[in-house]
Amino acid sequence: MRERKLQPPKGPLQGKIEVPGDKSISHRSVMFGSLAHGTTHVQHFLGSEDCLRTLTIFQAMGVKIEQKGSSLTIFGKGPEALKEPLEPLYFGNSGTTARLMLGILAGLPMFTTLHGDISLTKRPMNRVVEPLRLMGAQIDGRDHGNYLPLAIRGQTMKGIRYELPVKSAQVKSAILLAGLFAEGETTVTESTSTRNHTETMLEAFGAELHINGTAVSLKGNQTLTATDIYVPGDISSAAFFLVAAAIVPGSSLKLLNVGLNETRTGIIDVLLEMGADIQIENERQKGGERIGNITITYRELKAVTIEGEIIPRLIDEIPIIALLATQAEGTTVIKDARELRVKETDRIRAVTETLTRLGANIKETKDGFIICGKTKLVGNRVESYHDHRMGMLAAVASLITTTEVTIDDITPIATSYPSFFKDLEQII
Repeated sequence: MRERKLQPPKGPLQGKIEVPGDKSISHRSVMFGSLAHGTTHVQHFLGSEDCLRTLTIFQAMGVKIEQKGSSLTIFGKGPEALKEPLEPLYFGNSGTTARLMLGILAGLPMFTTLHGDISLTKRPMNRVVEPLRLMGAQIDGRDHGNYLPLAIRGQTMKGIRYELPVKSAQVKSAILLAGLFAEGETTVTESTSTRNHTETMLEAFGAELHINGTAVSLKGNQTLTATDIYVPGDISSAAFFLVAAAIVPGSSLKLLNVGLNETRTGIIDVLLEMGADIQIENERQKGGERIGNITITYRELKAVTIEGEIIPRLIDEIPIIALLATQAEGTTVIKDARELRVKETDRIRAVTETLTRLGANIKETKDGFIICGKTKLVGNRVESYHDHRMGMLAAVASLITTTEVTIDDITPIATSYPSFFKDLEQII
């Protein structure tokens, strides 16, 4: 554990930051590059603990991957060249690695066992395991395969038509990845569109997809061909600095080369609705993903209600949005976010406890929050809850507290943003 004490800054935040590569896309670049035939080059890869778990797992299955800084070269020889790992595969704290790899491993002709750290071991896997079993997967583990550790006996799968009962890009992606190796066609239908990085990357690697509204279909036994991938800046990481500039009076920040995929930009929509001053420049397409520079300048904010279809587009940003709401005039209500209960920690409970300790007027509900602002925040000792986003939330909150904030353990932040404090210090 690494404790960190943070003093409030003496003035506004100013400067430019290029946030690290997108975590979701970095994971998928390794997966698809390893499953493809040929050499894939990846630029701006996020070298965080979570993404490195995915990288080392494919190395354990015989894939040659060279890393130089934030660049990867992946020498793919197709799924048929993957070897059965000699040891259990360790996913650390990475839910993305765990759930997407279930889809891949279920259709490969090998036996694998999977485990993770204490936090990941508490996160439910049945939302992925159940549809994979419908496709013919043999998966067993604790609580009938609901929790890690899990054991998979890979075999030939059959395509299915599946309507997602939860709004989860991880579940959708796991089923599509399994469908890539299955006989026949696989179709996944969502009630609300979630992030589409898997679909975008499947097409980039040459797979044929059919997208009809919120339904995605692909035929099995397709061959992927290597390509070059540029990983845009992670908007989930950028969100912490967008909120920081929005709540520290006089601030103005520019964030460079941030991913602007429309399934991920809910945080920008909310900031604009609350009255934030945001400008987006140099928008362009790179590697199938939209990117651009975001400039945010401090301005007084007003409360809003956040619910419904926008929730999947900002689910990971809700903790930092809750902090934002403490500095908006009026009562902000966040609904339909029950999914936060099964993240790295119960984020509804953790956010409520953290912001309450810092003096916020916040009430927990079954699927979100009621937050009354504008509230002056005070310093205190808070937990990170072994959750990277909770650690960064506390750090951003310290920018407006009256006294020092102490975070009990900042090590989880490295799972998604190893350079977070370095970037924070350069704009204070």
